[in-house]
Amino acid sequence: MEMVDSERPPPKQHWYELYVLPCLAELLGSAAFVFIGCLSVVEYTGPLQPALVHGLSIVPIVVSLGNISGAHINPVVSLGIWLVGGMKLIMLIPYCIAQLAGGILGAALTKAVASSENFDRSFGGAFGTITSNTQIGPALGNEIILTTFLLLVVYMTAINGETKSPLAPVSIALTVAINIMAGGSISGPCMNPARAFGPAVIANYWVYHWVYWVGPLIGCLISSLLMRFVIGDRGIRLFLK
Repeated sequence: MEMVDSERPPPKQHWYELYVLPCLAELLGSAAFVFIGCLSVVEYTGPLQPALVHGLSIVPIVVSLGNISGAHINPVVSLGIWLVGGMKLIMLIPYCIAQLAGGILGAALTKAVASSENFDRSFGGAFGTITSNTQIGPALGNEIILTTFLLLVVYMTAINGETKSPLAPVSIALTVAINIMAGGSISGPCMNPARAFGPAVIANYWVYHWVYWVGPLIGCLISSLLMRFVIGDRGIRLFLK
């Protein structure tokens, strides 16, 4: 007897769709995010501009690429999602490489279209808020706390089964914008090593660059521990379930 369509097993995904296309989506999404974000800093017109541009750009990127790769566009987001069981280990390193490469591409596109004077003045949109050793502690703390908040929103709206919401892109976008408004004068903030790495490479500006890796990574570990041990659903929590 011939099987009806509803009884047929779903077709297997091609290796390109499983492994290559998601990485290309991450590269494209990261390039778009870094280009738009760097350009908002290079062509700065007011304190709200970088916050709104970085935040609002999240929505179209996630909506258009989310079904392909999840649209992480951030190495610590990918790391965090893996730590809470939301993605396979085999894709973690390729995702991070694609995101960092996208960051470089986005920063290069910014240099190609921006005013050279503004580009040099703002170090290509790289993070130049920290200018002395006395600012390292507050800046590092700012990156840790705000990245923790951001990743908790990502987990709770996009991964956690009990709180997952179709409004995840909007919630994440608003969190990015609010965090930048709140902590802009302290560290930027970055919350995304790919966003820091791209313009640092293109502008060759590495002053206190490590803060924008260490802070988000610590924030990623804190938020992941909270999900695994305290507030995650039964599929995420390791104990008390």
